[in-house]
Amino acid sequence: MSLFRKKSLDVLMAQAGDSDKGLKRTLGAGNLIALGIGAIIGAGLFVRTAAAAGQHAGPAVTLSFIVAAIGCAFAGLCYAEFASMIPIAGSAYTYAYATMGELIAWIIGWALILEYALGAATVSIAWSEFLNKLVGGSIPYEWSHSPFERALDAANVMHTGIMNVPALLILFMISALLIKGTQESAVVNAIIVIIKVAIVIVFIIIGWQFINPANHHPYLIPADAKPAIQPDGTEYSYADTFRHGWGGVLTGAAVVFFAFIGFDAVSTAAQEAKNPKKDMPIGILGSLVICTVLYILFSYVLTGVAPYTDFVKSGKEASVAYAIETYMHGYGWLAKLVTVGILAGFSSVILVMLMGQSRVFYTMSTDGLLPKAFSDLHPKFRTPYKSNIILFVFVGGFAGFVPGDVAGNLTSIGTLLAFILVCVGVIIMRRNDPQRIRPFKTPLVPLIPILGAIVCAAMIYSLDNRTLFTAFVWMIVGLVVYFSYSKAKSKLHNPAEILPHASDFE
Repeated sequence: MSLFRKKSLDVLMAQAGDSDKGLKRTLGAGNLIALGIGAIIGAGLFVRTAAAAGQHAGPAVTLSFIVAAIGCAFAGLCYAEFASMIPIAGSAYTYAYATMGELIAWIIGWALILEYALGAATVSIAWSEFLNKLVGGSIPYEWSHSPFERALDAANVMHTGIMNVPALLILFMISALLIKGTQESAVVNAIIVIIKVAIVIVFIIIGWQFINPANHHPYLIPADAKPAIQPDGTEYSYADTFRHGWGGVLTGAAVVFFAFIGFDAVSTAAQEAKNPKKDMPIGILGSLVICTVLYILFSYVLTGVAPYTDFVKSGKEASVAYAIETYMHGYGWLAKLVTVGILAGFSSVILVMLMGQSRVFYTMSTDGLLPKAFSDLHPKFRTPYKSNIILFVFVGGFAGFVPGDVAGNLTSIGTLLAFILVCVGVIIMRRNDPQRIRPFKTPLVPLIPILGAIVCAAMIYSLDNRTLFTAFVWMIVGLVVYFSYSKAKSKLHNPAEILPHASDFE
């Protein structure tokens, strides 16, 4: 059998129509937009903004967000066409299976583990750190860090981590919520989204009054900019091509791209949307537009309140709180509120990431590429509960016992690879099946998909060699799994297992 055997669109549509046996359709357009915002607004906004401004773009980080958003918009338009045309859980994996064949689909499904599972684990570790900050460091070091981490306290006593309990706790609560039901998860996510968006808007409104126009001039970092001071006391030079001017803006775009990861997770819920043909494009593109506007306003205020050079030294987790406490006197309460907003943001990101991963596994399992346990639905809640439990064990093991300094770039590379293949898939599907009904059509094909693929490929190229090597090793492991298990178990390898009468559902 060919490695590039494709799954019939008629079979896919039959699965989508079999609503009595599949996932429960409970999500409307508003739920989908909230899912998108829930996945997008998190560490990227509160952490990456300051890092990109301080090290590369300066006040022009607003332009970096626009560049990154344009790249995401190209991919988003392609996702919207597929999600409205093929309303099946699985996102980019499903689209690749229908357009480029099984091997490419497997590679995408394997890459999405980097985005969703690894992303959820990394964010849960960050959630633990921020919770400890909020409660004044009262959680013992031993029970909030992995066994591989050690640190000296103020009394010069060495502490060694045992287990990251807060990270495990948030993963357990969210996994239990996902097992309970998609609608319940969506309601909780919507509440969290309202809280964190409200906090972002409050910061923008209050912070606008504290903008110092001098901090926005010059808008682009000049080549001869005065070096900034780093945490270790050394100087950070802006002489490098990618640390000033438009070069800095473009590199800043690659840095803040992490802030846009998540809108594609909306497409994993296509099989649970009430009216996917209409609601999926609204959910994907609507969440992307709303977050882009908030990002631009947020970054404009942040770089106006504090000089961008400050963020070289204070450009990590505490960057926003630092700006408030240092330059917005009398608003210390807002710094606490921002920490609450970050915790809320992380919570919804974890929720959507775990939900997205379980839906990708669900679809891969129904195709025979993963064991049946990943597609078993709860008899009452009709959610992939075994997949959620397995994911909790896997992600929880990572979050509880592995240090949190895992490169966020690994999450980005899995996402970017998925984006590229979705863009290519739109072109292939337009050529191979031009008569297929498309409720939403990507404009200017093939120009938009080509531009989307080029922008995403350029971002992958800009990543460091260690990240690229690690991703390469991950893909080799995935290919070993495919050829040793999935290829022979695939339902396309045994046509009798595929829905025999797909036309019955039409």
